[in-house]
Amino acid sequence: MVRFSVRATALGALLFLGTACAAQDRAPAAAAPQEALSAQAAEAAATVDAFHAALRRGDTAAASALLTEDVLVFEEGRAERSKSEYAVRHLGADAEFSKAVSGKVGRRRGSAAGDFAWIATEGRTRGSFRGTEVDRVTDETMVLRRIDGAWKIVHIHWSSAQSSVE
Repeated sequence: MVRFSVRATALGALLFLGTACAAQDRAPAAAAPQEALSAQAAEAAATVDAFHAALRRGDTAAASALLTEDVLVFEEGRAERSKSEYAVRHLGADAEFSKAVSGKVGRRRGSAAGDFAWIATEGRTRGSFRGTEVDRVTDETMVLRRIDGAWKIVHIHWSSAQSSVE
């Protein structure tokens, strides 16, 4: 039953994302204006921001509380398929990294319908981490589901590349 629920949730999110993305303007990101988010999407984005704020504080418990038990995290070709798997493998390191560098949101867009929302953020991360200079452009997509009136993160997809902009 749990597997069906997870698959149904994932399928619903994918269908929602496909519909929402198809409706978005297909102009290149550099030409796209910053979009105003609907009230529902802004609430979901506040959860994304709270997740990042918790990481920056090193508060892994607060960050973890914003994730569903069956969260799916994609990063650099790897996947964590639950909150507990993410907590064991990368949550602590992500908090350590977030405390060491500064991130800046460049563009954000998103949408919400019913109990699902997606928030896509383009940004840049700079700083020094474990003795290495960091300057990366970042892309993040988070899918959220409203559970008992609160937005929870069900999927995170992170990617980044070395910045070529000075």
